[in-house]
Amino acid sequence: MPFAIQRIQTDRDREFFAYKVQKKLMEYCIKFRPIKPKSPHLNGKAERSQRTDFEEFYSTVDLNDPTLEDLLQEWQHFYNSHRPHGSLSGKTPMDKYFELMHKTPLWEEVGDMYDESKEHIQEADYKIELRLRKLKRSM
Repeated sequence: MPFAIQRIQTDRDREFFAYKVQKKLMEYCIKFRPIKPKSPHLNGKAERSQRTDFEEFYSTVDLNDPTLEDLLQEWQHFYNSHRPHGSLSGKTPMDKYFELMHKTPLWEEVGDMYDESKEHIQEADYKIELRLRKLKRSM
């Protein structure tokens, strides 16, 4: 990415809760913010992006094509640099990036703002996670 990633928001699929994944995010000073169960509206941008990928890319290519990786890279470049996005008022993601670039913190700034004491390895089971947070607050 041409900018520092400050946080990652995911659904509650188990692969995101792997200890190694969460530790790696912490090493890079990236906050892990899984959404609450049954809250798809919080993941709407990702869901919409996946739908666009399916409708405009995957449905038009042969998934067994040996050049699929190259085609995917071309699609990603087109999607980010040339395809207008309604959610960005007709701008491309790169247009939006350049517009906000002066407000976007660099890796060093993100690292300086990261408070490791506020982060912990999260449980995939939301009810257990809530109980652990409550227990920690009461200590």
